[in-house]
Amino acid sequence: MKVIEITKPGGPEVLKLSSRTCPEPSTGQVLIKVCYAGVNRPDALQRAGLYKPPSDASDLPGLEAAGEIVKIGNAVSGLSIGEPVCALLPGGGYAEYVTTQAAHCLPIPDGFSLKQAACLPETFFTVWSNVFLRGKLKAGERFLVHGGSSGIGTTAIQLANKMGSRVFTTAGSDKKLAACLRLGAEIGINYNEKDFVEEIKKIGGVDVILDMVGGEYIAKNLKCLNEDGRLVQIAFLQGAKAEVNFAQLMMRRLTFTGSTLRPQSNLQKAQIASELKEKVWPLLRTGNIEPEIDSEFSLKEATEAHRRMESSAHIGKIVLKVG
Repeated sequence: MKVIEITKPGGPEVLKLSSRTCPEPSTGQVLIKVCYAGVNRPDALQRAGLYKPPSDASDLPGLEAAGEIVKIGNAVSGLSIGEPVCALLPGGGYAEYVTTQAAHCLPIPDGFSLKQAACLPETFFTVWSNVFLRGKLKAGERFLVHGGSSGIGTTAIQLANKMGSRVFTTAGSDKKLAACLRLGAEIGINYNEKDFVEEIKKIGGVDVILDMVGGEYIAKNLKCLNEDGRLVQIAFLQGAKAEVNFAQLMMRRLTFTGSTLRPQSNLQKAQIASELKEKVWPLLRTGNIEPEIDSEFSLKEATEAHRRMESSAHIGKIVLKVG
């Protein structure tokens, strides 16, 4: 099969088209013939040598894909050969075939193309587990997501809006903010022009924040939270260290939490998949939520796809057409 390998740690140019033997599904797994694969920030971190895959995962990048099941391992029920699915992957999505846990597969929502479906798993697993399970965002609460025009951001805006929350966001250009407002954000803040702390305080603060920036944003985020507010950290684009006055957590009963998806157990990911199927997939089927797709590249153009993502010029998801 054709694959994209990381030849050495480095920039997008280290991604190379190569060939490997097709993998075989083990117990509890399925083999998927990949049609489209999503491109995500963790792929770039792995390529740069900053995000080591689990020891039992493929060394190939790619954490989500959509395609057709072509082989089923032992102890798998409820799925059949020839069935189209989208799936969260432990790695290996930049390839013509990939194996993953059967319990991490989800049906293609009615009316969705495989291209659209490939954009769902990584971002929807991440947003649901962090914003709603860890952050406990509820209807009527105020929610701030930084980087609202990213794949995670556009997903978080739509989900929080449909769940009845008031949504606010930051982004780096008016064009990006316009997209965020179209997707359901009430107010967008251009962080290159305004201090988001001052702007959020003007509207009375927020109850939950989803942040992938880190660094100096951590202390600023805490200032934006109302009493009993929750800050959920999922990445550190500006660094993982910050000086913070933690007395705020005690005085205003704040919660500072976060998680990464890939290292979680197969059971934990299966539980998230089950919740998504029950509570979110019906919204996709009725057309209330759909992924915002920025651009499509062929598998051999993975280098260009990574350059596009790291330029931060994209709005929404970037996908690779594999099959």
